[in-house]
Amino acid sequence: METPLPGVAGADSLLGEVEEAEAALRAAADRALDGPASFDAVIAADQKIEPRDMMPDAYRAGLVRQIAQHAHSEIIGMQPEGNWISRAPTLRRKAILLAKVQDEAGHGLYLYAAAETLGVSREELDQALLTGKQKYSSIFNYPTLSWADVGAIGWLVDGAAIVNQVPLCRCSYGPYARAMIRVCKEESFHQRQGYQSLYVLAQGTPEQRAMAQDAVDRWWYPSLAMFGPPDADSTHSAQSMAWKVKRFSNDELRQRFVDMCVPQAEILGLTLPDPDLRWNDERGHYDYTSPDFDELMRVVKGDGPCNRQRMAHRNRAYADGAWVREASAAYAAKQQSKRKELVTA
Repeated sequence: METPLPGVAGADSLLGEVEEAEAALRAAADRALDGPASFDAVIAADQKIEPRDMMPDAYRAGLVRQIAQHAHSEIIGMQPEGNWISRAPTLRRKAILLAKVQDEAGHGLYLYAAAETLGVSREELDQALLTGKQKYSSIFNYPTLSWADVGAIGWLVDGAAIVNQVPLCRCSYGPYARAMIRVCKEESFHQRQGYQSLYVLAQGTPEQRAMAQDAVDRWWYPSLAMFGPPDADSTHSAQSMAWKVKRFSNDELRQRFVDMCVPQAEILGLTLPDPDLRWNDERGHYDYTSPDFDELMRVVKGDGPCNRQRMAHRNRAYADGAWVREASAAYAAKQQSKRKELVTA
């Protein structure tokens, strides 16, 4: 029997919320509002909007923007860690990392499929990413300089992701909420994998411990920035929360992440790089230094350490995969033609 990993109680709590959301979705599937209901009535009743339901254009557009950005982030996010697959220190670590990167590809596919239910095609989404019209998470524009970065990404980046994404399991748009159930369960595994990797390094040689600490130092503030700008500067949060797409504000989620990470860092024996990080009895939360939001906006606008590299790689991969898309389309057309012949025979 596997021994529970110390310090991940916060992740266990989040996973419990995912299971509760899954149960609520199953219950909602058996419930129906009496007669045709308006969009506002469905939202007020905490029910799910489905693809064929009437919805405001702004609600649809907002969902396309958010789900597409989420999907793009999963796909681009394969690059920083994929960079270390061939250099993993052991065969076991290589297998774990391969599985994780494969999961990220699957998450992207789930989310692209959810976006397609809103009337946008996969080709449109691809082109929006490749031309820079749509964005992806700023975190993936930072380089992975050592093997410890893979652990730091798992613990901090995927940890931030599940804090942000668990509430999306109760999103008001049904296909998105259902996709997030599986995504969050797999992200919980990723967070544990990263934490365990850092734990091993932190208990290792002085050089390994220093490598782990360096990775945490570099990834802490970009991870805090993942939750977006402060609430006062957030363009979409208020409306998204009114429509129950989001359940918590950026600052609320950021605080929740900090509160979760502090005790985990203590178990690791690593230091979070914030000299002002301390418990506040009055607030019942940790006080912390905010990330550099000016840097966040520079990275979002394309001026991060690896923006150009990430997009060049993605454009190259898209071009190299043209023959696969063409072959798949030709095969699908051939199968459709055969089915028509059988029907008319």
